[in-house]
Amino acid sequence: MSAEPGEELEAVCERAVSSALDAGAGDAEAFAEDSRSFSAEIFEGQVESLTESGSRGLGVRVWIDGRVGYAFATDLSDEGIRLTCADAVEAARVADADRFATAPEPSNEPASDASFSEPSFFDWTPERKLELAKRVEQVALAGDRIEAVESTHYADELSNVAIRSSRGVEGAFTATASFAYLQAIASEGDGGDRQTGLGFGMGRSPETLDAEAIGAEAAERAASLLGASKPASRTCPVVLDPTVAASFAGFIGGLLSADSVQRGRSPFAGRLGEPIAADLLTLVDDGAAPGGLASAPFDAEGMPAGRTALIEAGELSAYLHDSYTARREGEGVRSTANAGRAGFRSAPSVGPTNLIVEPGVDLRFEDLLVEAGGGVLITDVSGLHSGVNPVSGQFSVGATGRLISAGGDLADPIDEFTIASDLQSMLRAITSIGSEPRWVPFGGSVSTPAILVGEMAIGGS
Repeated sequence: MSAEPGEELEAVCERAVSSALDAGAGDAEAFAEDSRSFSAEIFEGQVESLTESGSRGLGVRVWIDGRVGYAFATDLSDEGIRLTCADAVEAARVADADRFATAPEPSNEPASDASFSEPSFFDWTPERKLELAKRVEQVALAGDRIEAVESTHYADELSNVAIRSSRGVEGAFTATASFAYLQAIASEGDGGDRQTGLGFGMGRSPETLDAEAIGAEAAERAASLLGASKPASRTCPVVLDPTVAASFAGFIGGLLSADSVQRGRSPFAGRLGEPIAADLLTLVDDGAAPGGLASAPFDAEGMPAGRTALIEAGELSAYLHDSYTARREGEGVRSTANAGRAGFRSAPSVGPTNLIVEPGVDLRFEDLLVEAGGGVLITDVSGLHSGVNPVSGQFSVGATGRLISAGGDLADPIDEFTIASDLQSMLRAITSIGSEPRWVPFGGSVSTPAILVGEMAIGGS
């Protein structure tokens, strides 16, 4: 009887660590991954593309007197592992020395025993997944004034991961993820206005994806923007819907990574303990959040995943660290278990896992609109990553949305305008946070409700 994938990967890691030490490494870490992915693109009811792929390999990181080397391989035979470890050792011998570069020590904290895979994931055949994606498209096409649907996407992934190190780090887990999204196109007909709208859903299994809701969301968003015009320039209250709030939260999470802070490429550098936002804002990184697709029992260095409050009641309370940035920071700073990898081909680097904006209490989306009476709802932004200065935090980005009447009803659609501020002013100007959070998978894994910013500059006509 053959071993389970996780057990096989653990054995591969053990052999790799032993081989690296035999090759001359002072310390060694082995990370093995076996993943399978499925993706499909649907257009006009037909399968436009379908990809099933698998990836299985090993990454080896070694340390020799403050020098680090990394190598990876897909040949997991004894000889393949031996050659990979020899390459990693050779890379370390020619690397520059860095006094902060040492192997991570194992944690005394237990890793989460939660499951990050969904049993129903394995019951879905490719045919069922394609039918689900086609149904998403059909629902969108049936929407009011929907002219077409840009390609509808479905994708999922199964990952088995294991890690071992010469310092005693060890662990293994299995994770599953599924998501679907599309852009519907609404039209006024006869050369009139055309607008697009996004619909999406995510979970640990296609079983959790609601095709009716995903398709309907795209259709409703597109139709609601028909006839959009450029608004007058002014300063007013702005409601960020969850997809837009998630984009900003993801960007801010990146700027709170210690690597950005230590390099001086963050407007939040040197501000620990200072108020940087309205006191109703709490932003946390939670690497084991049950609903987050970035969740795992431990990070890419084997540190048990946990919850780190980054902004707590408006005060900057922590930066995100892996073992290297924690040592570089000194003063007893420890890893926050935020080492991430793009797979076995890359060495770990620090970054957010799941970012969570703590929801407010009893504030529905409609309540936020009433509070923002006379303002603007932002439903989409463009150019966020190129439109934000990562050092000063100043930004000016393109936006789409709806005007909000004085009484809090959604009014005319608007587009071709900009919103401008700087990240710190925007965070301080938050006046309300909704109580209906949603996971958003674009640009990271973020859970956030809609957020009301009391004052922001709108650049229109």
